Amino acid sequence: MVVHLEWRRASPTQPAATPLSAEGANVVVAGRTAASLEETVALIEKEGGKAVAFTADVSRSADGRDLVARTVERFGSLDVAVNNAGVFRGGSPVAELSEEDWRLQLDINLSGVLFGLQAQVTQMKTQEHGGAIVNISSNFGAHRRVRGAAGYIATKAAVSALTRAAALDHIADGVRINAVSPGASQSAMSLHPGETDADRAARMRSESPLGRISSGAEIAAAVLYLASDDAASVVGTDLVIDGGATA
Repeated sequence: MVVHLEWRRASPTQPAATPLSAEGANVVVAGRTAASLEETVALIEKEGGKAVAFTADVSRSADGRDLVARTVERFGSLDVAVNNAGVFRGGSPVAELSEEDWRLQLDINLSGVLFGLQAQVTQMKTQEHGGAIVNISSNFGAHRRVRGAAGYIATKAAVSALTRAAALDHIADGVRINAVSPGASQSAMSLHPGETDADRAARMRSESPLGRISSGAEIAAAVLYLASDDAASVVGTDLVIDGGATA
């Protein structure tokens, strides 16, 4: 099995990479920062897995096509893809949302997913066994709204809708497409400005019905399920993992 994952700021703590490699996948990690990508590769290899890093800017359609081509050239196929690129620019109401922040979130959060899907589906359609794609959306968007995050919310709601539309378009091609929508999880994006991990834990005890953030392993388990044969009839779902915040 060959998997490629894309993200804006790669990190060795990215949730999906090491569990997928533990299942025997050859993993391609992709993003703009080579040094961070190599850290992720080193972590996978330390655990006995196989991985390679390719630099790419997911907001460029040509980079998406090139990334898939390099993956197939290296490993022979593309069986699973995880589109995980995302940036958050919040703090301003809609009337004060800057054009720069709007376009950045639109380019990365939404166009990056579209370009990834287009390149991935094009390849998977040529494979006898097809493939599976998991887009990482958010519980902010189609499921939940908060003040001061309109740009992020709009793009993530669009990712959820795009996932469902693409799933209907391409299931007949043998490509299953689904989404995972995490809430606050074990990532820097869930930290408020100046907040420590301990501060976040204290805040989540009152904010989350579950009383805590979701772990990276819990998000990864959802990705693994949707990518696996166990989910062979799961098409166009948007699996929310947020400790009950949107229940």
